[in-house]
Amino acid sequence: MRFLIDFSYSGSRFHGYQKQPGKRTIQEEIENILTNINGGKKVIIYASGRTDAKVNALHQMAHFDLDKKITAYKLLGALNSYLPEDVYVNEVNEVSSDFHARYMVKSKTYEYNINTKTYNPLLRTHVYQYCKPLNINKMNNALKYFVGNHDFTTFTSSEDKRKDKVRIIYNASLKEKDGIITIAFEGNGFLKYQIRNMVGTLIKIGEEKVSPDIIPTLFKKKDRKSAYLCAPAEGLTLVNIKY
Repeated sequence: MRFLIDFSYSGSRFHGYQKQPGKRTIQEEIENILTNINGGKKVIIYASGRTDAKVNALHQMAHFDLDKKITAYKLLGALNSYLPEDVYVNEVNEVSSDFHARYMVKSKTYEYNINTKTYNPLLRTHVYQYCKPLNINKMNNALKYFVGNHDFTTFTSSEDKRKDKVRIIYNASLKEKDGIITIAFEGNGFLKYQIRNMVGTLIKIGEEKVSPDIIPTLFKKKDRKSAYLCAPAEGLTLVNIKY
């Protein structure tokens, strides 16, 4: 039986989603519980993609196969009974045997949150505590340059060895409420640190240190050293996956 789970997690105490020897990861936490449910036979889960250390998720998706016959309802209850408090399964559905949580993704949406007011320790694990004013209008004007089909080499970590750095961003938006700026990006996929590097540039624009129209120039340079600092991981949350 193949199942698809929709799950959330707070990334603050994890070394990212993907399994790593000797480190606490979301993948290992879930796989260990599923293996027990499966009568000790190893279960591997396949997620829509990886998230880095301290990155959060509201709706991450993953599929896996179980030998044990169990209803989706009972599986949901069993998982949440054993998972730690910083991981929660929102929904479980049985899917066809050819479904793949990664390769069938049509779009992903991430949000990045920035606090521009007084430091708030209660929000520190999912909102970047920048704690200074930013020019929201200039940041909003800059967003339009990210939408579309672009080579994101300048905004990608040098650690990402994939040759193809072209990705499509379908929508980008910015809103502000009570001093919290929320920047959302929906795209067909994202490269390592891509969103955090884009946000780092937007912050520099919000500081009025560079112009919004610098972004097309940065695309053309195809050089990570030409862009600005990577925004901290804790402000980033995976909010939606579309199939």
